Amino acid sequence: MKFFSIATALSFSLLSMTASAQEAQKSHAHPSSKHAHADSKEGHSSAMGQPGVAAQVTRTIEVDMNDAMRFTPSDIAVKKGETVKFIVKNSGKIKHEMVLGSARELQEHAAMMQKFPEMEHDDANQISVDPGKSGQIIWTFSKTGKFDFACLQPGHFEAGMKGRVKVATQ
Repeated sequence: MKFFSIATALSFSLLSMTASAQEAQKSHAHPSSKHAHADSKEGHSSAMGQPGVAAQVTRTIEVDMNDAMRFTPSDIAVKKGETVKFIVKNSGKIKHEMVLGSARELQEHAAMMQKFPEMEHDDANQISVDPGKSGQIIWTFSKTGKFDFACLQPGHFEAGMKGRVKVATQ
């Protein structure tokens, strides 16, 4: 009888874990494997600013991503109020991405990507780029401070594929 109780408890535990994992996957990825926050594209804002408007771009910065798990440049300086167009080029042979965010947001999202490696992004603060291709992010930096960016493809963040944006007063 004791064996039956343990087996029953284990069965319920496994069913609960499976249901939780399936629900988490549904809540973090659209059926097309796209990942978008509820405040995606036009409404996405963060501690560092908000999506920019192409007609208001004040500067263009080219950023290269490579298979050595590095961004070039990895340190970027901008001024508060500046709307920057990042032209993000993947010069590697594997997929990379650039995601703007706080260190905490990037760490949490990197952990999510480990669990759901096929997840694609559709937020204004990030771009996934296939090998040999380019993409862009247009962002208005409305707050001063030090902010981060990283590649959140599984293992890339952990390998050091990170950078920093320093936003200074005008």
